[in-house]
Amino acid sequence: TPRFIGPYQVLKRIGDVAYQIALPPSLSNLHNVFHVSQLRKYIHDPSHIVESDNIQLKDNLTYETIPLRIEDKRVKQLRGKEIPLVKVVWGGNVEESATWELESHMQETYPFLFASGNFGDEISIRRGEL
Repeated sequence: TPRFIGPYQVLKRIGDVAYQIALPPSLSNLHNVFHVSQLRKYIHDPSHIVESDNIQLKDNLTYETIPLRIEDKRVKQLRGKEIPLVKVVWGGNVEESATWELESHMQETYPFLFASGNFGDEISIRRGEL
C-alpha cells in the first residue's frame, strides 16, 4: 500500500509550515492545505508512472483490495501460545502485495481461499499415497 500519493503541484506556501496543493477532482473532499511533515519532495523517475484512473476510491478515500491466494503458512509463538498465520497475496485496483494475517480470521472472512487445501508450494497427499 502506498504511503504517499502524487505528485501534485504546490500552489502556494501558507505560513512557515504549510502548503496549498492542487488536488485532482477525485480528491475534492480532502482539504488541500498540508503541513510540511505530510509532504515529500518528488524526485522524477520514469518507472513511477501509475495509471491512477483505474483506482476506484471510496468516499472515505480508501480502495478495495481482495485476497488472491495464500502464499505461505507459519505458526508464530507469542507468550507461550501458538498463533497460526497465513501469508495472503492481495490484489484489486493496485499492484499485488502480501501480508501475514491470522489464519482463523481469513478462514472466517474468505473461506474460498481454503477450499482447495493447497498453500503456495504445498501439495495435498491423501493417507496411504506415500
